[in-house]
Amino acid sequence: MGKGKVVLAFSGGLDTSICVPLLKEHYGYDEVITVAVDVGQPESDIEKATEKGKLIADRHYTIDVKERFVNEYILPSIKANGSYEGYPMGTALARPLIAEEIVKIAIKEGATTVAHGCTGKGNDQLRFDFIFRSAGMDIIAPMREMNLTREWEIGYAQEHKIPVSVVREKPYSIDENCWSRSIEGGVLENPAFHPPDDIYAWTVSPKDAPDTPEEVRIDFEQGVPVALNGEKLTPYALIQRLNVIAGRNGVGRNDMIEDRILGLKAREIYEHPAATVLLAAHRDLEHLVLTRQELAFKHIVDDKWSELGYMGLVHEPLFAALSAFIATTQQRVTGTVDAVLYKGSVTVAGRSSVSGLYSDELVSFDSTVLDQCHAVGFSTYFGLQARLHKNLKK
Repeated sequence: MGKGKVVLAFSGGLDTSICVPLLKEHYGYDEVITVAVDVGQPESDIEKATEKGKLIADRHYTIDVKERFVNEYILPSIKANGSYEGYPMGTALARPLIAEEIVKIAIKEGATTVAHGCTGKGNDQLRFDFIFRSAGMDIIAPMREMNLTREWEIGYAQEHKIPVSVVREKPYSIDENCWSRSIEGGVLENPAFHPPDDIYAWTVSPKDAPDTPEEVRIDFEQGVPVALNGEKLTPYALIQRLNVIAGRNGVGRNDMIEDRILGLKAREIYEHPAATVLLAAHRDLEHLVLTRQELAFKHIVDDKWSELGYMGLVHEPLFAALSAFIATTQQRVTGTVDAVLYKGSVTVAGRSSVSGLYSDELVSFDSTVLDQCHAVGFSTYFGLQARLHKNLKK
């Protein structure tokens, strides 16, 4: 007698594709139900995942949450300047939402077990498991439980005539959503290896980018990008368009050594053109409208928010508390930023805001609104204790 139903988080890639026969042959399940969650992957990838799921699984669902992903996960990340060890988070933001959709289908199907194709060395297993366990689901993870290698998986897929795009020559693991694209695995695991240009899909090489700089104007309302070059757009449409503009200028590549949650160091390569530009513009606008004290404290909050977001701990009470503080600061982050894109770089050329704390009348060397003599008293006391300490040493 079989074990009934299991619901599988399904991307259509190598790992999740071979999970379908494994869950039947190795784990003894009667029905494998696959769920592909659309968080802004290329349309062709979603179509392939849908077709493959219908072909190899007993039942398949494709769930479109692109707009929800942008509104509930990416926009808060922009407000928090969300980055981990120097790069804009993408995969980490999408995992909790994908896991929640898997749980919904499991409840609908009357299943108490869910499965994913994560390895035992990466971060995604923790992000998925956190949501699944919070929902009281039993979890199966064939890759980590069977200690499988990419090499074995490719052979297993070939034996079972499961079509996969991964081949032994290019065994890359790629994850995409509308905010970010990550590439890892194979020869890229060697941190000294120079990656070939054909691993990139969203960005041209900076050396091949146009010789003429391209300027973009981004309008923000309460920390949210609402217009690009004067045209009002939904956040999702704005991100999609900016991905193309920034990508053709070689903006948004990261090749780095990253510290995973488990403590492993890993070589990770990312593309995130729109994210790179939007975060740079948002940070700059914050410096115009927030006070020195707000900026200093928000930097600490942003770092902790990003750490929790990277781990997928979106239900941690501290995450909600940090988000509440960040939301309060964003009430004044309204304005316009002009950014210049040139051969892989983003440079802010100008910014303006009705909430700006900058006063040319006060700061100008040609203005007499502030009497410079008043600074003498401030200067007299400035660094007093340090001066006393230095004199004591004498």
